This record gives sequence, C-alpha cells and structure tokens, in this order.
Amino acid sequence: MSQVKAPWFVESMKAYDPEFIRAVDTLVQEALAPGALDMKTKLLITLALDALKGAEQGVRVLAAQARAAGASDQEIAEALRLACYVAAVDPVKCALAAFAG
Repeated sequence: MSQVKAPWFVESMKAYDPEFIRAVDTLVQEALAPGALDMKTKLLITLALDALKGAEQGVRVLAAQARAAGASDQEIAEALRLACYVAAVDPVKCALAAFAG
C-alpha cells in the first residue's frame, strides 16, 4: 500500500513538533495498512468515528475517500447510522438513573 496522507492538521503540526508528528504519522500508516479489513471498510469505520466526534470536514473527506475505494451511498449511510446508534445508547442508559430507587 502506498503512504496514506495524514490529515491537513497533522501535516501543519509538523512545523511545531516534528518528532511527535512522526509518531502520529506512523500510527496513521499502521492503522490504514493492509490487513483483515479492506480499505473501504477501514474508511467507512473512520467515517463513522469522525461523525461521532462531530468532525464535519473529516466526514466530508472520508466520504469522498470511501467512494473512491468503492463505497456506495447506501454503505456510507449505513456506516453513519452506526455512529448515530452508538451516540444514542449512552443517554438511554443514563436516563435509567431517573428511575433508580
């Protein structure tokens, strides 16, 4: 696999802390390296995680990358549904405290 380009903010941070950013870049490369999951699946997972974090620009970029890796709009929508599901269950669990004895 070719080098994966780190997000723009990681690239920008190189000027201030190049040693740390080398470590971050290694993490990016390792996380996206070929393995049991194909690139499309990795991008869909990362897309859902960015949506969960509220990283709108990341969602935009990752959706485009996922499409380029062969993801359909339906696959993207399903990945985003997972993010919504994960975000919704904690408040439900916490709400039970209102009914605890």
